[in-house]
Amino acid sequence: MVQLLTATLEQRRSLFTKLIVAIVRQAMTYRRGKGNPLSRAEIDRLNTLLPGVQFKIPELLDPGFLSSFGQPKTEEPSPQGAAILSEAKAQELAALLIEITKLDPQTRGLRFEGFLNELFAGFGLAPRGAFRIVGEQVDGSFRLQGHTYLVEAKWHGPQIGFADLMTFSGKVSGKAAWSRGLFVSNSGFTAEGLEAFSRGRQTNLICADGLDLYEVLSRKVSLIDVLEEKSRRAAETNRAFVAVRDLNLRGG
Repeated sequence: MVQLLTATLEQRRSLFTKLIVAIVRQAMTYRRGKGNPLSRAEIDRLNTLLPGVQFKIPELLDPGFLSSFGQPKTEEPSPQGAAILSEAKAQELAALLIEITKLDPQTRGLRFEGFLNELFAGFGLAPRGAFRIVGEQVDGSFRLQGHTYLVEAKWHGPQIGFADLMTFSGKVSGKAAWSRGLFVSNSGFTAEGLEAFSRGRQTNLICADGLDLYEVLSRKVSLIDVLEEKSRRAAETNRAFVAVRDLNLRGG
């Protein structure tokens, strides 16, 4: 199924919407017969993930269709604190990262955004997928302890330097005064770019690299703790990036 979706997304994007709708409708019939009907929460989760690959499917957002599942169950919000990913969820996300390495460059970027959304959701950070504003695109957002963070995500390529940091910082500063930014670069950041970015301006960003993600997925540290400590270090030192291994966090 994953291979079919990936191949359609990469080679026949015009058919991707029809394929998703067909899968949903077949799943509704099949699972109803198995006594495990498709739930409203699963449809809502799908609708949250689709913007990560630049799709919204009107049929799945139709109020009449959604109401056929009844009202979604009220769930206790995921606690924001020192929670560590479950072993199953960590393995699922680690497998997704491995899958991403096998994709073409453009698709990798979209799937990486989807991966981050899944990671943020795992820690109860209420993520939103990519959205476009006139003249620019933001890769997503999440909430942490009352603050809204805009997200920039880069999968592969050269390490991020001063110019890219400044561009994203400009996007963030152009929004509400309480906005902050998280720049996630799987390949990391240049020392020169980070040093230049820290001089002569107040940072409105924190940064994370692939090794930081590994520390979270290996369940050594909590993403909540990582983001909070990075924000604290940025406030204290004006440094946008401090590696997880230098934050002296205790794992779960």
